[in-house]
Amino acid sequence: MEPVPAAEIAAGAVSDRGSESEAFIKKTHSETHNHVGHGLAFALTAYLWWGFMAFYFKAVAHVSPFLVLSHRIVWCSLALIPLLTLRRQWPEVRSLMRSGSAFAQLSVATLLIAVNWGVFIYAISVNRLAEASLGYFINPLISVLLGMLFLGERLRPAQWVALVFAACGVAYLTVRTDSLPWISLTLAVTFGFYGLVRKRSPAGPLVGLFFETSLLTPLAGGFLVFAAVTGSAGNLGVTLPEKSFAWVTAPVEWTLLIGGGLITAVPLLCFAAATRRLRLSTVGFVQYLAPTLQFLIAVLIFGEPFDAVRLVSFGMIWLAVLTFIADSLVRVVGAARKTDIPRTPDRHAAEAGR
Repeated sequence: MEPVPAAEIAAGAVSDRGSESEAFIKKTHSETHNHVGHGLAFALTAYLWWGFMAFYFKAVAHVSPFLVLSHRIVWCSLALIPLLTLRRQWPEVRSLMRSGSAFAQLSVATLLIAVNWGVFIYAISVNRLAEASLGYFINPLISVLLGMLFLGERLRPAQWVALVFAACGVAYLTVRTDSLPWISLTLAVTFGFYGLVRKRSPAGPLVGLFFETSLLTPLAGGFLVFAAVTGSAGNLGVTLPEKSFAWVTAPVEWTLLIGGGLITAVPLLCFAAATRRLRLSTVGFVQYLAPTLQFLIAVLIFGEPFDAVRLVSFGMIWLAVLTFIADSLVRVVGAARKTDIPRTPDRHAAEAGR
């Protein structure tokens, strides 16, 4: 057999390495694409879930908001126990319990999320879901403002414009209706501060939620026992409506109340999975899906009033949101262009031969 020249052997080796490198690049690209695709699916699931969750709370709107909130807290805490066990996160829970600073931070977060949940449940029970959705439209703008006040972040001109539009929308609604849209503002401010506190907390989403609900479980459980013994659940001084849906019989009602734990935990887990796979800017764009669904459900399905005054006010808020999104999109595209280094054929060949 005639010996193969060394040059041909070297060329073949380079060719093999090039082929292997190209295959590796294609595989990595495919895996990255799948990673992002799965992340987007998780994000859409989370925000669609939060949007359609209005139907769940409407189904139990005839039950005292205090009772619904207490059930949600207790059953959510219990539902998270097997999840923490499967994910082997109990050491993280114990570590947080021993940390005084983490305990204090999560205690504040617990108070904020309890108020947020309670006000949202109350809003649906008194047919003010549209006003609640306004709060979640405003929330990202509140978060930007809190970042400036507490984290030393600087606002860009477009963000200032967005905040002015939002402030004008709230002020117009307040003046024309002679009442402050306290539901919107409470939801936006409590969730904004909640995000600020959790940003500084070492707890992950699942562990943090377990800590928050567990801290409230004795109080919520005690209230459920008190309501069962005395037959008094407290209606927040509000005359509750009749059952919204005929199919909500007593057994179904209990199933819904107990199922509040999973209904709360599932979208949070999807959200956590999405943030691990997507850029926060992408998640930021998807987040407006939930309040949009809530608004459409409130007006088109629940029949909540939406007059000219609210149209102008919401229009200003939506203009603020669009300004905020456009500014974020410009920054994302600009950052992508700066980090995108063109790959010349020579450089690609050189890298493939390494």
